[in-house]
Amino acid sequence: MRFPRPDGVEELSAAMAACAEDRDSAAWQELLHVLRTAGRGAPAAAGLRPPPETGPVTGPVTGPVTGPETSPVTGLAADPAANPTAAPSDRAARTAAWHRLARELSALALRDTATGDALTHWLRRHGPPPPPPQQPTAPTAPTSNVISGDAVLEGPVVQARSVSGGIHFHQPAPAPPPRPPVPRQLPYLTASFVGREDDRRALDALRAARPADAPQVLVVSGLPGVGKTTLAVRWLHEHADGFPDGQLYADLGGHTAEETGPREGGGPASPGTVLEGFLVALGVSAVPAGTAQRAALWRSLTAGLRLAVLLDNAFTAAQVRPLLPGGLTGLTVVTSRNSLTGLRVDGASLHRLEGLPTRSAVELLAVGGGDRVARESAAAHEVVRLCGRLPLTVGLASAQLALRPHRPVAALAESLARGQGALGSLRIDGEAVMRTALDLSYALLPADAAVLYRRMGLLPTDRHDLPMLAAVANGTGDGSEGSDGEDTAVDTAVDALVEANLLEETGPETHRFHDLVLPHARRLGERHEDPAHRAAVLRRYVDWCLVTAGAAELVLTPSHRLPGHDVHAPDIAPAPLAGPEEALTWLDTHRNGLMGAVRHCADAGWDTRCWRLVDLMWPLFLRFRPSAMWLEAHRLGLDAARRCGAREGEGRMLTSGAIGLRDAGEYEEAAQWYTWALAKAVEDGDVRQQAQAVSGLGHIRLQTGRPAEARDHFREALRLREAVGYRRGAALSRRRLGQTALALGELTEAAEQLRRAHDELAALDETYEATRVRALLGHVLCRDGRDAEGVPLLRDALAAFRSGDARSEHWEGRCLEWLGRSAEAHGDTAGAARLYGGALELARRLDPADAERLEDRLRHL
Repeated sequence: MRFPRPDGVEELSAAMAACAEDRDSAAWQELLHVLRTAGRGAPAAAGLRPPPETGPVTGPVTGPVTGPETSPVTGLAADPAANPTAAPSDRAARTAAWHRLARELSALALRDTATGDALTHWLRRHGPPPPPPQQPTAPTAPTSNVISGDAVLEGPVVQARSVSGGIHFHQPAPAPPPRPPVPRQLPYLTASFVGREDDRRALDALRAARPADAPQVLVVSGLPGVGKTTLAVRWLHEHADGFPDGQLYADLGGHTAEETGPREGGGPASPGTVLEGFLVALGVSAVPAGTAQRAALWRSLTAGLRLAVLLDNAFTAAQVRPLLPGGLTGLTVVTSRNSLTGLRVDGASLHRLEGLPTRSAVELLAVGGGDRVARESAAAHEVVRLCGRLPLTVGLASAQLALRPHRPVAALAESLARGQGALGSLRIDGEAVMRTALDLSYALLPADAAVLYRRMGLLPTDRHDLPMLAAVANGTGDGSEGSDGEDTAVDTAVDALVEANLLEETGPETHRFHDLVLPHARRLGERHEDPAHRAAVLRRYVDWCLVTAGAAELVLTPSHRLPGHDVHAPDIAPAPLAGPEEALTWLDTHRNGLMGAVRHCADAGWDTRCWRLVDLMWPLFLRFRPSAMWLEAHRLGLDAARRCGAREGEGRMLTSGAIGLRDAGEYEEAAQWYTWALAKAVEDGDVRQQAQAVSGLGHIRLQTGRPAEARDHFREALRLREAVGYRRGAALSRRRLGQTALALGELTEAAEQLRRAHDELAALDETYEATRVRALLGHVLCRDGRDAEGVPLLRDALAAFRSGDARSEHWEGRCLEWLGRSAEAHGDTAGAARLYGGALELARRLDPADAERLEDRLRHL
């Protein structure tokens, strides 16, 4: 029997209601597994849960249900008597709730194969009980139970000759934390995709032939421009239903290995950088510093996921191996110019992609050439032959015909043949043919588009959006000074580049160069733009990064702004950032371009711009913790500040960079940077920087198990901050003193310091910091045996960390663990297990060390 059948909703509703009578049974546990499977299949179904065992049903079946009286420790009913008996209306509501749940599961099972299979299996094992025997029709009886005389019992009744033990009515478990969105990172589908039916069938056959006991890796190799990425993206989109846990994408940059260096944003991507992006996409907020640790966490997270990963433009097998997911249920597709023999030895399947069939190539040429292609069939076949039947070059030829609607196809064929020896070039990996086609496309561009194309090639970024291009194009000494008309001209030029297939649209107002087009654009920029224009273009790009990063800093961390160092670029408009979410998104998506700007400033000797940009990127480092970028940027910024004699900049680079070193576990070097910062601040008489350095040294001692030494440093930092009236800093020092007192077991002192820190931060509207202190205070009070005060604080902080301005999965996990410890101390083993389990689910994504500690707690319950 395959569920659902037309009558399956009623059948499922009855079966679930029946198994709910014994919530310790195997049937009940397997039903919860079905609901979890449904949540993985559709994010909207992640909140599906059954109605409560007792108590009124007041909301939809997918919402949380709580009873009137709960324990301050676990959220469970404090006493069985506190649960009300169900009135008839409650029973009707519960029946309706079961029916709604059955209907939603039934609908999802039709769309999601995994949910349908799980549901079918459950019904086979735990089908509905047989219907009760038919009873004669009788008048409707009251829902009351009369036992004798005037005694009447309302609601559900337990009737038995004798009861051994207690009867317990439990509240439902707390609602699980919201899941991160399922990643769907595959690039957009190409509208002009033609043919490839044989290749798609070949990939299907390779997938079907995979041994059940081996992970699946498919390598699609071939010449540049042959359409490897386009085929892989199209094929994975067609099989999206088979990967309910998501699809991840990374460009490994293998194609840039021979032509660009790392300072230009080129070169193969490091496995550590790619793993960081994948882990963040899966909800990890604290990414480990080392590549080996990231790879281990990646394999752990993906061990049971049905996940598709597309690794584009791979350079070597060694670059790919750390990125392979764990388990046997996922699929990895790798595209590369090379055959990646090392992966084939490891068991990967290879599909070598050849040029398009001639008929498909002519069809692609006709997209731009129209009826001319049919009229000049021989010339059209010659064009596709000269293009090597590669989708990139044929597509470019098609675009040229579209731009020149009166040009004969034969003229195009003759032009291609006169290129740099097209017949010979076709045998050298196709590179010369593509260069000829790119030169021809460039020659046909309108003047404005040609200028923009060259200048875009000079920029050290992998992402081009319209605000950036408008800033770069305006006011570069060629008569355009940032008018609205010029912005319109940029839009028109971008449209021309997209039309000519020289630029790819990756999102709203966002574009990127094709792998083979970028070196061409860069070469033309270096050849045709004189040194003064090249410098002007790059300076305006850097200034755009500065003003937009400055706008993001003011939105996200206004107190971080260095006094007297506002960003001044009056003729450059920053990207529009409407609130914290857009500011964070901009920093995240432009992180590579920002780092490219920092590197260019360092290479060009623009020292002030270099350290200022690193300083303005502070919210990026604070929120996303990109450890390798953090350290590289601050080392470059520190050298730049020292070269230009910017002592304030040197101090900021030292203290901010030391935090990155500390988080990466480089405690010795971090202490050295803090010591340098302290000595410099003393020389300059900068009390606030002295306090920052002293506090940093104290934090290192606290993290390395020396709380008594840490206390001395935090007290000195507090004294310095109070002396200059730095209220926020003083409150943060009190928080550190509270943490130190907790580490020393001085709970009364810890509570006193934390209460004062909380009140001061709340008065300053520091929501996130105040919430962290509230959670710490709740934990301290519980440790001191004052759970009635501590548990409500922890619950309040937990709610704040789950949504809103203070959202933090790391602190959400800490609150769950601390609530679990309180429950365990009160003998509530079941409640503690649930809370530890919730914390463990988060820790597995965030911090392997925390996960290990929580697993140990669960084992010893």
